[in-house]
Amino acid sequence: MPDPEAGPAPQGEPAGHETPATVLVVEDEGPIRKFLRAGLEGEGYRLVESVTGGDGITQAATRAPDVVLLDLGLPDVDGFEVVRRIREWSTMPIIVLSAHGRDADKIRALDAGADDYVTKPFSMPELLARLRVALRHRARTPLQDDGVLEIAGLRIDLARRRVTLGEADVALTPTEYKLLTTLARHAGRVLTHEFLLREVWGRSYTTQHHYLRVYMAQLRHKLEADPARPRLLITETGVGYRMADA
Repeated sequence: MPDPEAGPAPQGEPAGHETPATVLVVEDEGPIRKFLRAGLEGEGYRLVESVTGGDGITQAATRAPDVVLLDLGLPDVDGFEVVRRIREWSTMPIIVLSAHGRDADKIRALDAGADDYVTKPFSMPELLARLRVALRHRARTPLQDDGVLEIAGLRIDLARRRVTLGEADVALTPTEYKLLTTLARHAGRVLTHEFLLREVWGRSYTTQHHYLRVYMAQLRHKLEADPARPRLLITETGVGYRMADA
């Protein structure tokens, strides 16, 4: 029986779970590791630390962390290569930390298989929010056994090609439907423009970013309470789009 005098469970250790979430930090800068250690352990997370890419890959394989925080500027193995190597055998969430805020670096990291990208310097509240999203994404599988995707009040019946929002049916064109289901299958992850264009329209359309702008605007008008302030279909400026997973 829960103790009524006990406070809420730490953010990294949801109520009802005996084991806190494990975060693998792959970062060679000591002050940043110290900052992360203080902030994350204070929220109930358990940390595993690596200072090189090679050791980070080994720790990911042997310690099975719940999420990886990965610096791109490592002394031995390129951070993009670390992402690719982990993605060869695992779908564990990877959040990239980098001093480079260039869109090209974000796109390269996401295309390599990273789930999210945080630019240094960052605040601990922002990082904690990103971690919670990554852990929710790992913990839940939006596709149910009956072929239905349910996310934030949105229901997509893949077998019947039927979309409902609350109790109302939503009429979508074939292209709108394909774009929506692609985003929904990867809810919580940032999907690059190129990935979405390739998946929805084909390889020869990966530079046609205006297609996405038009169709995302159409989806928002059909699905968002306020299309100008979307809460479900989120823009990642210069990089792509993300569907909220809760």
